[in-house]
Amino acid sequence: MSRIGKLPISIPQGVEVKILANNIVEVKGKLGTLNQVIDPCISFNIDNGILHLQRSGDSKREKSLHGLYRALLNNMVIGVSEGFHTTQEVIGVGYKAQAQGQVLELSLGYSHSIFFELPEEIKVETITEKGKNPLIKMTCCDKQLLGQVASKIRSLRKPEPYKGKGIRFQGEVIRKKAGKAAAK
Repeated sequence: MSRIGKLPISIPQGVEVKILANNIVEVKGKLGTLNQVIDPCISFNIDNGILHLQRSGDSKREKSLHGLYRALLNNMVIGVSEGFHTTQEVIGVGYKAQAQGQVLELSLGYSHSIFFELPEEIKVETITEKGKNPLIKMTCCDKQLLGQVASKIRSLRKPEPYKGKGIRFQGEVIRKKAGKAAAK
């Protein structure tokens, strides 16, 4: 049995899990509503605020889907009750980040500013303090969407290995390379 798939998912107070037609699971909470289509080989039941997933057979595909859907449903339950957040640093001389509603304006050393439009589900906040790198803080109830958007923002100017300039996740360690050796 899948070690991850067999773990139960506890449903906290204020979170409602519904099983709709066509194997669609809907999770509602104080932060929003998320839907996920579940493969027909995975069945689930809810008893006493605990969600259990079972698979119909023991094929390799069914075993992998068992753990996958358990992880996805767990992330949905956590997302609608607590939410997810990520913080990115903009490192470089003259690099800036400003949020204006759902549009993120980035100055990353190119000849023009980049205007990145964010989905409605994501809330963004930029923090600029004197003497510190600008920070981009994003929160959302959908972990997949948040990770995808954060990755796209990072790809606009990846951290380079010599000085470390670019956009990186807070706490991310970049291995730096030594520059040219001075001629003797």
